[in-house]
Amino acid sequence: MSMKIAKSALAAALAAGLLAGTAQAYEAGNWLFRIGAYGVFPESDNLSNVLGTGANLNVDDGYSLGFNFTYMVDPNIGIELLLALPFQHDIQLSGAGTVAETSHLPPTLSLQYFFTPESSVRPYVGIGLNYTAFFDEDTKGALERDSLKLDDSWGVAGQLGIDIDVAPNWFVNADLRYIDISSDAKLNGVGIGTVDINPWVVGLTIGTRF
Repeated sequence: MSMKIAKSALAAALAAGLLAGTAQAYEAGNWLFRIGAYGVFPESDNLSNVLGTGANLNVDDGYSLGFNFTYMVDPNIGIELLLALPFQHDIQLSGAGTVAETSHLPPTLSLQYFFTPESSVRPYVGIGLNYTAFFDEDTKGALERDSLKLDDSWGVAGQLGIDIDVAPNWFVNADLRYIDISSDAKLNGVGIGTVDINPWVVGLTIGTRF
């Protein structure tokens, strides 16, 4: 994961906290909407020893516009649905450079616990279920004449986040997630193993309550 991006997101959120005004407490029945920039940072060497060649398959970072909706069941408990525009990733093969690219959509449903719902600074944790749909796999370079397919994935997602008030019913948000994403990969219809993407996901958004 790019720690520089994570630190920048946290610094921006804390700076906004210095400008926070009167707390706008969360209440049962509130809806929260957040929208902003998200980065997906997969683990390295996602698939080792491709077809016995000793080469590693690696999925690069991806960025997109993300948004989420949270329904507050009570002041401390929220249910969040994370959505986004497609993320695009380059796929590299050691010794051969970029050999493919793919897009994915990562809807994630999470149960969240807010520690200080009455405060102007509201940290929270979340646990949920992620579904990742891969599509538009396009080969190039050394694999230009081949066909690559990544199967969709289901996995657990963990989350740390913070909402910070900046105006009545408006706040900034920073959140960090770890998502279990593993995809069975096929090259020309032949299985070549499981791609363990398992990314850290960093979001920096602005939100409103209604």
